[in-house]
Amino acid sequence: MIKLTAKDKEKLEIIYKKALDQYDDYKALNLKLNMARGKPSPEQLDISTDLITALNKADIDSCSSDYRNYGMIDGIPEAKELFAPMLEVSTKEIIIGGNSSLNMMYDIIIKALIKGVPGVNIPWISSGKVKFLCPSPGYDRHFAICENLGIEMIPIEMTQFGPDMDTVERLTANDESIKGIWCVPKYSNPEGITYSDEVVDRLASMKTKAEDFRIFWDNAYAVHHLSDKKDDLKNVLKACKEAGNPDRVFIFASTSKITFPGAGIAMLASSEDNINGIKKLMSVQTIGPDKLNELRHVKYFNSYENILLHMKKHASILKPKFDLVINILQEQLGDMEIAWWSKPNGGYFISLNTLDGCAKEVVKKAEEAGLTLTNAGATFPYGKDPKDKNIRIAPSYPSLNELKKAIELLCICVKIVCLKKKLEE
Repeated sequence: MIKLTAKDKEKLEIIYKKALDQYDDYKALNLKLNMARGKPSPEQLDISTDLITALNKADIDSCSSDYRNYGMIDGIPEAKELFAPMLEVSTKEIIIGGNSSLNMMYDIIIKALIKGVPGVNIPWISSGKVKFLCPSPGYDRHFAICENLGIEMIPIEMTQFGPDMDTVERLTANDESIKGIWCVPKYSNPEGITYSDEVVDRLASMKTKAEDFRIFWDNAYAVHHLSDKKDDLKNVLKACKEAGNPDRVFIFASTSKITFPGAGIAMLASSEDNINGIKKLMSVQTIGPDKLNELRHVKYFNSYENILLHMKKHASILKPKFDLVINILQEQLGDMEIAWWSKPNGGYFISLNTLDGCAKEVVKKAEEAGLTLTNAGATFPYGKDPKDKNIRIAPSYPSLNELKKAIELLCICVKIVCLKKKLEE
């Protein structure tokens, strides 16, 4: 393949014009492909179909309490025993919630703004401006929470090991208004990075000007490996305890991409003091979660080991899609030096970086040809990618045939936009 760094305008023009012709061919197909969000495919949802009928009257009657009734605001004991190992916590350090971990994150931040965090109990809003550190590229819905609540977001550059800890430590040590940091620590959204042990330890032990600074640890992809080649993540709650900051972290996860996104189970883990403080606030907020759905999951899985086996079924569907995307990117763009991409061992996304200043135009071109992608800039606070280069690829939902067309079209759009930029230099 011709390297695009070569100052050979004639050859660049040939590649560019070929891409334009290919683009017109795809546009004529009237495609309607959508890769905007990382949704499980119908085939993945089918894996958990038996969950729907996993519970019967005898199962309910055999429980120590009647789970059809009020109570147990923090979840049933059986569900805590099932999911505590996934987050590497004890059953006293976990709350089982509804179907949305994002809802639990939003709720904890609302509580902190109005009531303060457990153990400190000083409302965040009482000190005026509230700021969050936002490793970027990151999860757009985290950023949406902050923007919705008027929390100022400070982008933090992501490295191959996690957030740039020199910057994180400098900022948190000197600014009392910085109350939290968002983290997707394993197979991060969208880059697929897993935080190194050093990053976990530094987050756990760093000095913060704000006594009520908290880590929002969204471990959404804790068991979402693509193969037996999987990343290991250090236990952050244990690290915080060892560093003398046991209350520093709130850990979130869910079964949204394990069973059903619309009918799964969310969970929150933290220190016992934090859990007890949150439960007191919850007692005013609710009379109890959907305990039958919790019991249904318990009866369906029976053990944490069965959850891991279940995730291998997901991997058998997802890995061929990730491999397809990476192979096409390599084949079409690999030697051109106009795009670079992640090769994650798990999670739901591949992060594609174009030449600076090209991502928005690539996404626009794709949209015009029938391919909907996540908005360029969505992976940064306020939707503003300072270099306009990051595009999030979500391979999970389309079929392999649809995915092949989508990524081939995406590569064509990258060539058109990036080659035009180089030809105009």
